[in-house]
Amino acid sequence: MNAKPIFAALALVSSPPSNGWAQDIEAGRAKAQACAACHGADGNAVAGNFPNLAGQTWRYLYVQLKDFKEGRRSNPIMDPIAAQLSRPDMMDIANYFAAQVARPSTYEVDENKVKRGKAKADATLCSMCHLGGFAGQNEIPRVAGQQYAYIVQQLKDFRARKRTNDAGNMTSVAQTLNDEDIDNLAQYITSLR
Repeated sequence: MNAKPIFAALALVSSPPSNGWAQDIEAGRAKAQACAACHGADGNAVAGNFPNLAGQTWRYLYVQLKDFKEGRRSNPIMDPIAAQLSRPDMMDIANYFAAQVARPSTYEVDENKVKRGKAKADATLCSMCHLGGFAGQNEIPRVAGQQYAYIVQQLKDFRARKRTNDAGNMTSVAQTLNDEDIDNLAQYITSLR
């Protein structure tokens, strides 16, 4: 029996996953300097209304930059920044922030709201897409430990259809939420590590 094909197959299966692009973390660090004013040099946001990018899935970050550039998502700060980025720039920046370590939120959560938020997240089946622990996957963002104010605003934007670059998944969920639900969910998600 020739074992070479078996070893070749094992080598392919055991190889680390690749996003299909050369990961140039240092190039990403240099290109991400413009991001630091809002998102922090290491991707941990400087204020609650800006999202943390550290530890986010590279694919989600890349798609969001692409959506800003191509007009599927809009923000007065991000639109002109993304307009200047090439596809390799977006990949480098996404890989850089994905490689950074997310710090726990400093937001003081209300434990009663956290409990209600967890119950709502379970009832709404949030972990079906965002996974257990809200770690995210591929184009589904990691939201665990995300900024409270940012989560609230995004859920309200999805509910009001101001943000629609998600194929309708979050919009359909957010339209079932009232302001109290959004507050509770944001408290819960922010509390996650």
